[in-house]
Amino acid sequence: MAIHEPGRRLMQAVPLKFVQKKISGGGQRATNASLSLTSMIDFLVVTVVFLLMTFNASGETPLDKRIKLPKAQNTMDMVDAPMVAISGSTILVNGTPLTGSTRDIEDNKRMQRIDELFNALSRRKDQWTRVTPNKPFPGVVILQIDQDVPAVVVKSVFQTAAFAGYPNVSFMVNTMPKSATE
Repeated sequence: MAIHEPGRRLMQAVPLKFVQKKISGGGQRATNASLSLTSMIDFLVVTVVFLLMTFNASGETPLDKRIKLPKAQNTMDMVDAPMVAISGSTILVNGTPLTGSTRDIEDNKRMQRIDELFNALSRRKDQWTRVTPNKPFPGVVILQIDQDVPAVVVKSVFQTAAFAGYPNVSFMVNTMPKSATE
């Protein structure tokens, strides 16, 4: 058996030269590449639809579906501040759940500091003071609390926010229509 030089061997036994040339690619690569634009357009359409669905131009803060807010007549517009939401025994700070719960406060029926909430708000305050060192800290926090949460829990959250450096507390409520007598 003879030793052959390395190279392509497939279909070399075909006696017709034009067939060998077509099969082997003619020694050249194709000059035009096919590019499927359909999948790229589909991807872009899905991305644009997703961004349009999640974009919120009004600046409203999304509410947790489980929280039923109390109603009030005298209201103000929202300010940019950390949002503390409480639904049942779950505590969320800016939409991030904390590991602690309000069960101990409800069981003991006495106010106490909520350590996880205190730490989260303190970190947020420290971050704000590092980013804007020349401005005084406003110390505003917004509480989004379900209307069925016990008062002792509301007081504990209020007190914990004050201890963390947020003495100005606003409650998120649903606006009631003004009465006709006013």
